[in-house]
Amino acid sequence: MAEIKRIGVAARYSDLVIHGNTAYFSGYVPETSIGQSVTEQTRDVLAQIEQSLTEIGSDKSKLLQATIWLTDMASYDEMNAVWDTWVVPGHTPARACVQARLADPDYALEIQVTAAL
Repeated sequence: MAEIKRIGVAARYSDLVIHGNTAYFSGYVPETSIGQSVTEQTRDVLAQIEQSLTEIGSDKSKLLQATIWLTDMASYDEMNAVWDTWVVPGHTPARACVQARLADPDYALEIQVTAAL
């Protein structure tokens, strides 16, 4: 049976759970671009994801799945303009994108990913 490794364990969740050769990430929200445009918040979140992937020896070509929550579907095209230049052509993950109310009204989006190691 594969070991389960939890990173960034808090009372309610872990930042990352690795089981076998799969990494399950918690949702990423803007850190340096709170309150800025959807473009800037998307860049911020994707940079965080890319950094986390690097830290565990993975990369964005190994993304398996992504879920994107937008506070307003009117920003779908703006978010996708950044997403489309970030993902690796031919290695795009399975993806869902929905509208939702997020924990902080200054967040325009949240992204959660699963990746292979």
